[in-house]
Amino acid sequence: MVQLEDAIVAKLESHGHRFEILVDPDATDHIREGKIDLSADLALDEIYKDARKGEKAGEESLKEVFKTTDVSQIAIEIVRKGQIQLTTEQRHKMLERKKKQIIEIIARESINPQTNAPHPPARIAQAMEDAKIHIDPFKSAGDQIQVVLKAIKPILPIRFERTKLAVKLTGDAYGKVYGDIVRMGYLVREEWGKDGAWIGLLEVPSGLTGEIMSSLGRKGKDDVEIRIVKQ
Repeated sequence: MVQLEDAIVAKLESHGHRFEILVDPDATDHIREGKIDLSADLALDEIYKDARKGEKAGEESLKEVFKTTDVSQIAIEIVRKGQIQLTTEQRHKMLERKKKQIIEIIARESINPQTNAPHPPARIAQAMEDAKIHIDPFKSAGDQIQVVLKAIKPILPIRFERTKLAVKLTGDAYGKVYGDIVRMGYLVREEWGKDGAWIGLLEVPSGLTGEIMSSLGRKGKDDVEIRIVKQ
């Protein structure tokens, strides 16, 4: 559970009533998606009309506005439709965390079309700074990628690209690396060959191609065959 001093206030005003919750600032993204763990995401499992004063919202007002008294459902609605109050320090931390997430995604899933190699995170960070990009601390990193790419393309040659890998597993490699394969990319198709080998077509971020091939090769050793499928 988030500590009370680290929580932020999310509030919603409706039908002449005000509703507030004390929420973990790191939890707002997944709460907006309808996923909430009350014990972890809220400092207190309550709906307030004034959280800082400890004044709880009345049951009648909850039913009038939300048609329920279920804290989980109400908290999701407050985060989705309401306002989130941040201190200067909390806002700075959220912005830095969101910026880091965006940089990690771009570094992982893009390449420099001039060299066909991924850009280092530091280079992407500098391009974002030079482009004076505004990061929204309340929007997910994924939702902001296209805006960031559009802004940094005049500064940094960059292209999102995915690579397809043909993978063949023999011996006991299937048990060793199949879980890694599913986790590392999108499995386009898979089948078992007549010789008992597993064959799959895996789509991965181009920036991670070398790392993924090396990782699977190290783990499966001679029982793993991987080749890049030309587009």
